[in-house]
Amino acid sequence: MTASALNLFLVDEDPVFRLGLRIWLEQRLEFNVIGEAPSSELALSQIQTLQSIAVLSSTDAGNLADSPAIDVIVLDLGLGRGTPDQMPGLQLCGAIKQQFPHLAVLVLSTEGDPVLRAAAKQMGADGFGQRGLPVNELAKLIQHTARQSTERFTDTTEDIAFPRPLEGPVAYLNRTSLEQIDAAMAEIEALASQRLPYWYRLVLAGKYRELRAARWLVQRILPVPDTPQPSARPQRVASPYDLSSQRQGAASQDPLPSSINSLHGIQEGALVNLGNPMPVPVEDVRSRVSEAVFRKLQFSLENRIGIPLEIDILRADKARELLYTVLRAFETLLDDLQQADVLPGQLVDKTPIFLTDLWEAAIIDFFGRYYAPSANGLEQPMVIVLQQETKVVQMAILNRIPEVSTLLAHILFHAPLEIDGASYIATTPEALRRSQFLLENLLIQVACAVMQPVLNLYPDVESLKRNLYQRRIISTRDITRFRNDLSWRYRWDALVNEPKAIFESEYRLFALTPEGIQTHMVYAPRREELESLSGLQYAMTLALEARDAIAPRLRTTLSLVGSSVVFVLTEVVGRGIGLIGRGIVKGVGSTWQEIRFRQRQRDEM
Repeated sequence: MTASALNLFLVDEDPVFRLGLRIWLEQRLEFNVIGEAPSSELALSQIQTLQSIAVLSSTDAGNLADSPAIDVIVLDLGLGRGTPDQMPGLQLCGAIKQQFPHLAVLVLSTEGDPVLRAAAKQMGADGFGQRGLPVNELAKLIQHTARQSTERFTDTTEDIAFPRPLEGPVAYLNRTSLEQIDAAMAEIEALASQRLPYWYRLVLAGKYRELRAARWLVQRILPVPDTPQPSARPQRVASPYDLSSQRQGAASQDPLPSSINSLHGIQEGALVNLGNPMPVPVEDVRSRVSEAVFRKLQFSLENRIGIPLEIDILRADKARELLYTVLRAFETLLDDLQQADVLPGQLVDKTPIFLTDLWEAAIIDFFGRYYAPSANGLEQPMVIVLQQETKVVQMAILNRIPEVSTLLAHILFHAPLEIDGASYIATTPEALRRSQFLLENLLIQVACAVMQPVLNLYPDVESLKRNLYQRRIISTRDITRFRNDLSWRYRWDALVNEPKAIFESEYRLFALTPEGIQTHMVYAPRREELESLSGLQYAMTLALEARDAIAPRLRTTLSLVGSSVVFVLTEVVGRGIGLIGRGIVKGVGSTWQEIRFRQRQRDEM
């Protein structure tokens, strides 16, 4: 934190949005989040306390000038919407400005309606913006609000007014056509955020592509001079902390909204807002990957793969909080690597240390340095006890996380990535997509590594069960069954799944999707690992090789034998049985006719 850092106070009733906003603001040196509140009552109380402390401090120091503890209050306009007994956001803004007129208040809203901006201005707000602003734009808006707090209102969300020259017929057609197309695309994006039938979302995806093609044709058929176009869609990346909306960015950044893209599977839809057909600037590689993964953390975290994971025992909000914590620690350690001037060739050796530091940082941030639940007579802080399991966690999980050094090289040094046998430069969509997959897998596996020693050392502690665990996995029997399932999963992975993946030159990666946590396999050369296998793992590869060598021939032989058996049964045995049966029927018929003939003769006599 620098000397000129702005002290921010966040007011928002959505804990996930507040957590995400705080994480990304605190990563910037120019901001310091000193408090947050989920309701208007708590907000007013904490603001009064912080301002009182600041006044006493300034008085003791002999400085009677106004030196507020808070520089900017970031306030949600929709505060108290679901709880009528609370003070709505606009009323809270007015109360703050009435008691502390020198405090700057920035109002964030899910909508950019001019009426809402006017209402916020009337209540004394110093700035207005949308919750979906990109990080860089929000940072500028906060700084601008702090600088202009002496004025009544600043609004940077409005477009800059460019003087519009007299339009000719071509320019008029270009502008009006783009406006109509943009309006239709916005309607589809709004529909795509809702729960719709599968077939209807496919129809929307097709319409969206047609509109994008029509927009491209209009810009080619009706060219205009290079003048500012107010109707052009903004070229921006959707905010990584926009947790109140499912709209995943403008069409210029993503070919389709993520809710439509998700219909086409993980490989196409897992990359949120990285679908830019053109390479991104080199300096944006890290932010693009991190922000895309951050946005995907708001998806469902339900396990959809049938493989038990340690984080399955956590409630959904706690699992999401843990993943946010790991991502924040990851960003911090990336900064440490950059400051340490680590060379690209040193990343392979530094990766085990990096993973251990990431695991320890996540444990400290998630459980607290001094938290000490009573379990089995242990009185040490929980963090110290968990850190004693470092070697076990390294061998079981951390050292098995694939391609971590490749991910670090791509983010820090913009190294190219090898994907399916081809090399892609760091700024291409393919490289960004693979880097995102690797980061998602890293977060999930490190989160599992955080919970593994907890389940081993604190399996049945009531305070942990009450605060962290799901209700369906809260009894001693359920927890024991869950631990046994995890134990069998690691044994099966070690003996079967891992040798099979090595033999097939693949890695299994855990991925975040709108439906929940899923897996997908990616190609990776693993020849050295294959040659180092021994024992049962090596026997597993031999069994796979034998199956590959024998199975096709055996299937061919069985098919031939089966065809021969069918031929014999149908053509030889079947026909023989048919002839015999026909002879028997014919003999029975002849005998019956003779009996009737003799009876007729006796009757005539």
